[in-house]
Amino acid sequence: MKKNTVKIMTLAGILCLASVGGVSAYLTDYEKVSNEFTVGKVDIELKEPEWKPEENKKIEPSKVIHKDPQITNTGTNDAFVYMEVSIPMANVEAAAENGERLGKKVQELFYFEAKDSWMQLSVQNTESRRTYTYAYTKILKPQETSEALFDTVKFLNLIEGQLDGQTFEIPVRAYAIQTSYTGGSSDNLSEQIKAAYEKYVNQNKNQDGKVTE
Repeated sequence: MKKNTVKIMTLAGILCLASVGGVSAYLTDYEKVSNEFTVGKVDIELKEPEWKPEENKKIEPSKVIHKDPQITNTGTNDAFVYMEVSIPMANVEAAAENGERLGKKVQELFYFEAKDSWMQLSVQNTESRRTYTYAYTKILKPQETSEALFDTVKFLNLIEGQLDGQTFEIPVRAYAIQTSYTGGSSDNLSEQIKAAYEKYVNQNKNQDGKVTE
């Protein structure tokens, strides 16, 4: 009985539509799909939480200085991130731990030990600086912070009287590039990181974000 009711209702509907059709009206419909696309953003912040400038106005040979550069992804896209550290060099004489003089030579004035979560990409020398470039070995997601490249730097055990009163800097620069479409065809993350870095270098030649050459 219930099935018959359904059929009757259906037929009644058809008859009604046919009546409307008598005035030459076509039954039509349309749908529209509109997709919004928001352009992503790669943005980073370089921080050194443990750096205390007031404690490091004066340094002495072999002093260990707290300096912990790390990168926070403040953008909306996953990113590969890189860090560049320039260590000042000078033609000076240092001493071994036992006080023995080691002879005068051009050498770095500060020493640091990079953590395992960073891989070295390159080392470049100029007359007065040695610049190291490192890549973070993980994808840095939005709002995540990388592990520090290092926690401290140590001043050379310098023989006194050579650089008295001079001021030195350890510039640190951070770079980032989106992970999508930049890592090449390799399935290896390390290779993707290297390929993406080359794209960053090429895109930023002669720009404010260029790497040190």
